[in-house]
Amino acid sequence: MSRSWLRQPERGSYLAIRLMTWIAARLGRRISRILLYPISAYFLLFSGVSRRASQDYLRRVHARTVSWLDVFRHYHYFAATLLDRIYLLNGRHDLFDVHVHGAEIIQRQVERGQGCLLLGSHLGSFDALRALGILQQRLPLKVLMYEENARKINAVLNAINPAIADTVIAIGAPDTLLKVKEEIDRGTLVGILGDRVMFNDRQVNSTFLGERTVFPGGPMLLAGVLKVPVILCFGLYRGGNRYDVYIELLAESVEISRQNREKDLSRWTQKYVDRLEYYCRLAPYNWFNFYNYWDTDAQGTI
Repeated sequence: MSRSWLRQPERGSYLAIRLMTWIAARLGRRISRILLYPISAYFLLFSGVSRRASQDYLRRVHARTVSWLDVFRHYHYFAATLLDRIYLLNGRHDLFDVHVHGAEIIQRQVERGQGCLLLGSHLGSFDALRALGILQQRLPLKVLMYEENARKINAVLNAINPAIADTVIAIGAPDTLLKVKEEIDRGTLVGILGDRVMFNDRQVNSTFLGERTVFPGGPMLLAGVLKVPVILCFGLYRGGNRYDVYIELLAESVEISRQNREKDLSRWTQKYVDRLEYYCRLAPYNWFNFYNYWDTDAQGTI
């Protein structure tokens, strides 16, 4: 996986989220979902790069030849979660049937007043947990986010719910680490997505769906510095209005020694990748990285 996603223009995604926002506000969820079919068909026909990326991923996760119907379903799941994101950020939890598995793990952290890292991915909808946690359960939650390549999209989403915007910690700012440390010390749950390499991020070679690629080393390095628990969270879309949010403890503490830094970093990153692969196989059409994920031309890997 290279940093190619960072070089992709946000225009397509921006237009999609603007369109979804307009549709959601004027037509309601039931009618809006009908329009997801022609929207998905449009992207299937006219987005060659992401279509080929979808085919490559689906072939790996299904271990078979994939059809255009598979790719269409992949796009449709993405469009559905994008639409639902608008309603979730608007506080319309009544529209959804969300089952949270392992909620006691997060509840225990909150009761202890102990901060932690919530490690997610672009699998399903992190907003299913984010919106429920912030707006419904009042959990102390902040999210680390790389905003440079999605300013327009974030502006639209922030307008939907300004309270959500206040929970973002920008990745790459001079005081990012300090802000994260301050929030952790307050007992905040700090979310981060661990499946896309940022600029200047450490890259770690890992095996994912049967082939080596690179994952960011930043999340595990951060966990190693902060000495806090790492909790995995995956919000899987199950069709209709159903979501399953899976929460599990990856580690009470991530130990990365100076003597075996590279080995320890690889080991902990692979633990995360193994669980990510498990949930990809559990809900294969929930994977929303529409670029060449197994492009290993990046330098500086370990």
